Amino acid sequence: MINSVTNTTPGTSSVGQVQGRGMDSLGQGDFLKLLTVQMQQQDPFDPVDNKEMLAQMAQFSSLAGVAETNASLERIADKLDLLIKSNQSPSDA
Repeated sequence: MINSVTNTTPGTSSVGQVQGRGMDSLGQGDFLKLLTVQMQQQDPFDPVDNKEMLAQMAQFSSLAGVAETNASLERIADKLDLLIKSNQSPSDA
């Protein structure tokens, strides 16, 4: 478990508030960075519980699946919009 955190991350102010990106813009790369730092900073004599690590990995896998599904649905919606537009007669537009 991480007991203390230092404020050395770019994009943070002196009070530790994240500036710039919102939570909606975090992605897989951000998760992997956090996971890497967590593993580097953990106490080797008191590592993170295996159940917690597996739960985090399961959440990450689930999140990745949801992101892929959302991307696929957006592509389908775009194609349906194009199909609807192409099937409209000039007098309908």
